[in-house]
Amino acid sequence: MNTSYTRFTLGETITDEQRYFFNKNGFIHFKNFIQPETVNDIIQASLKVQQHWIEQEKIKVNGIPIKYGKDLDGSAIVQRFAFLNQQHPLFAGLTHDPRFDTLLSLIGPGARLGTEEKDGMVLNHYVNGPKSKFTQMGWHTDGLRDIFQGQKLNPMLNVGIHLSSLKPENGGLRVLPGTHKQSLYQLLFRKKYFLDHKADLKEVAIVPEAGDLTIHDGRLWHRVAQSAISGEQSRRRVIYLPIIAGKYEPKHENSPTAFYQRFAKLVK
Repeated sequence: MNTSYTRFTLGETITDEQRYFFNKNGFIHFKNFIQPETVNDIIQASLKVQQHWIEQEKIKVNGIPIKYGKDLDGSAIVQRFAFLNQQHPLFAGLTHDPRFDTLLSLIGPGARLGTEEKDGMVLNHYVNGPKSKFTQMGWHTDGLRDIFQGQKLNPMLNVGIHLSSLKPENGGLRVLPGTHKQSLYQLLFRKKYFLDHKADLKEVAIVPEAGDLTIHDGRLWHRVAQSAISGEQSRRRVIYLPIIAGKYEPKHENSPTAFYQRFAKLVK
């Protein structure tokens, strides 16, 4: 398992070195984007949203299914939140961090944070327990949805804010560097979407500390590896927020559930 790659610090601009690394590999890792106390505040806010949704028996947000599961003690938890930025002021405020403006330059003119589009701000909560329904995610690209919707493949980056410190054995994000430059055929058929969980000899394991930020290109093949550890030490949380360009397509409470959302059932 390859865990050796350059980590960077995000400043007021994207440096030439950072841009070269990202353009070559399709991902980049910035250390210490948010402080430990902010990480804790985010987790506590997510628990409040979770409790509200459970009490309301909420099923979808803007057409996006909420993924429920069971915690280690058997209690109900939300394992995938969508449009979290619309559910709590802390998450809405996080999207206004001026450093996101710096990240937009990785796409270029017309780029924006997808706070009202796609799935908005997503929080994934993984825990490897006997009743968990969300422990891993098979190989996929984020660009598939555009193709399913009959659209051209628009530029998209997925920004991850990591809320857990991980070691390789904790599982987590795995990427295939350089595959963001692949042909359309390879984007569609290099691997079996979501069904293939096998490690790839060329994959790189992203090993963050809580508070780190990562970005990966929407065309990049990646997966979420299952933790080799069970119980509390397997718990990990990560926020994702898209940077997108192209036609503005906001979601709303009456938005339909898209065809590709059926794949969510394949994530166990």
